[in-house]
Amino acid sequence: MPTTLPLSDTELNALRQRCHTVLAGHKQTSPAEDFAAMAVWCEQHQTEHDVYGDGPLVQEFEQKIARLLGFESAVFCITGTMTQTLALRLACMERDSNLVALHPSAHILKHENSNYQLLDQFKMQSIGDPMRTWHASDLTAIKDKLAAALLELPMREIGGQLPDWEQLEEIKTLCREKNIHLHLDGARLWEAQAGYNRPFPDICRGFDSAYVSFYKGIGALGGAMLLGSSAFTARAKVWMHRQGGSVFRRSPYVVAAAMQFDQRLANMPACYTKTRQLAELLKQFPAMQLNPSQPQCNMFHLYLPVSRERATIIRNQIAQQHGIWLFGRAIHAALPGQCYFEWTVGDALLALTEAQIVSALTLLQQAIKE
Repeated sequence: MPTTLPLSDTELNALRQRCHTVLAGHKQTSPAEDFAAMAVWCEQHQTEHDVYGDGPLVQEFEQKIARLLGFESAVFCITGTMTQTLALRLACMERDSNLVALHPSAHILKHENSNYQLLDQFKMQSIGDPMRTWHASDLTAIKDKLAAALLELPMREIGGQLPDWEQLEEIKTLCREKNIHLHLDGARLWEAQAGYNRPFPDICRGFDSAYVSFYKGIGALGGAMLLGSSAFTARAKVWMHRQGGSVFRRSPYVVAAAMQFDQRLANMPACYTKTRQLAELLKQFPAMQLNPSQPQCNMFHLYLPVSRERATIIRNQIAQQHGIWLFGRAIHAALPGQCYFEWTVGDALLALTEAQIVSALTLLQQAIKE
């Protein structure tokens, strides 16, 4: 029988696995499926383990990503949490300043337990409006000497918003003129490329360093890449080792990313097209509101006129009764009696028809009106 009791993470994962229809993200796979696919790929490519990152598997993948994005060099890293603060620390050391401009929604501020502060990596200067992307004028307004500025493309915490192309180019120009290290938080850069519809090197040109993730849009087991000049990544390797990031075998993470990278990247334009189609379908359900109103990549936030607790119960009941998984986590909104959830379009939604999507949204609308 359906329950309104809170479910543990394990129970929620099992519930999602039992659903025949999933509306967000990629299709979930089991460890057995992942490892079997990795074994086949390794056999096909005669893959050998690396030793502390040294070996064809890791180094060729690093070179591939560097060429794709237009950077001189890249180094595979275990976590983005280490990668981002490390890049900004190096920028501060180079410029004899410990001040970094971060948007209030930056992942470093919201999800990393104040690591930059407690580990004495750098100091933070807030930039821009919390609900909008930041612009060159926001940077000009800061009168202190900045070592670096971080720009996330797209900005996840405000619904996947992107600065328009002219604004992005203005930021790059201003940072170059002021000798401010411009770092790209590209956790979802693969998604941003489809939104801009421009080549990766055009997007990345003007950034002094960049971080990209392999477990979000690509769907790997984990791992990240730090990109920049050869001198920059060489220094990064030294500091990665100092911080415990130089693991003996990186091959499992690299294989999990490399074996599906090309296909997932090729699917991004279709995911963005599907996202725009989804936004049109949502106009039939006025109780639900999008942010941004026109998706700028393959994600957005969907606001519901119910509390987070009520939305969670609705999600679980629809999953239990109808086998449809609507969303992951509901989040408190600024106004009482409202919440929102992040909707990322992946291969799960690509496989659904318009009728299936409308049916699922109809169930959600009926439930929030009860």
